[in-house]
Amino acid sequence: MKLQGRRTSGNIEDRRGQRGGGGFSGGGAGKFGIGTIVIMAIVFFMGGNPLDYIGLGGGGGNPATTRTTPADPNNLPGGNVQEAGSYANIVGVTLGSTEEVWKQLFPQQYGRNYQQPVLVLFDGQSQSGCGFASAATGPFYCPADNKVYIDLSFADQLRQRFGAPGDFALAYVVAHEVGHHIQNQLGYSQIVSKARGRSSKEEANALSVRLELQADYLAGVWAKYANQEDQLLSPGDIDEAIAAATAIGDDRLQMEAQGYVVPESFTHGTSEQRVKSFTAGYQSGDASKEALDRFFSARSL
Repeated sequence: MKLQGRRTSGNIEDRRGQRGGGGFSGGGAGKFGIGTIVIMAIVFFMGGNPLDYIGLGGGGGNPATTRTTPADPNNLPGGNVQEAGSYANIVGVTLGSTEEVWKQLFPQQYGRNYQQPVLVLFDGQSQSGCGFASAATGPFYCPADNKVYIDLSFADQLRQRFGAPGDFALAYVVAHEVGHHIQNQLGYSQIVSKARGRSSKEEANALSVRLELQADYLAGVWAKYANQEDQLLSPGDIDEAIAAATAIGDDRLQMEAQGYVVPESFTHGTSEQRVKSFTAGYQSGDASKEALDRFFSARSL
């Protein structure tokens, strides 16, 4: 990515260094052993909700109050200043670029203004409107507070565990989570939530796959316009995004975790589907309602 001199979003909430989201009975997150964290990670990468595993899932109840500090867009430090600062810069520039792209596309395509999400940087653990957030849960979007949550150590996981290095691999992840925010604004998330409530588990999983693939498509649309309007991409960036999409497909993650795949349990889509969806968005740049609706037809799967 061409990061030098790029605008960094001001919609960043920096909670790094604020240990403990607070407020958990029985000692809270501090009593989670390494075994629990490992299981949570497996649950996440298998497509489940790690918050449900530890009994803190869902959006019910009021989240514990956490003091947050608005990030200085010109100075996003980390523990390792050179590396963590670089990750923070990638995230900040990506979020800023999504703001510019969707600010233009929303009135054109949907006849309404784009409501920008806030991105929360945290390390270790924090609290979200959807429950407990930990590094083990990976990046996620919380519709209850309209915020994207990310522990920047996930960038190391992309590189070391999943073999998906590069700044644009991380940018793809951020753009995907912003895609969920867009779905929330356009009503797709609510449609799927209602449908899942009256569906079998297998049918509910299939609906989740459609939502995730649509978010991948939206990430591709962003990449198209970010490069077309602002020349953000460098040679090899799309390959980095494709490598990341391939690495976190349900089939690949299940095969690595258990040696076999269970298609009816997929919640995010196969590696091939995720790559196809991102690539389709990048190649077409079609953000129309008709294009997005296609992800809710059987043919899109």
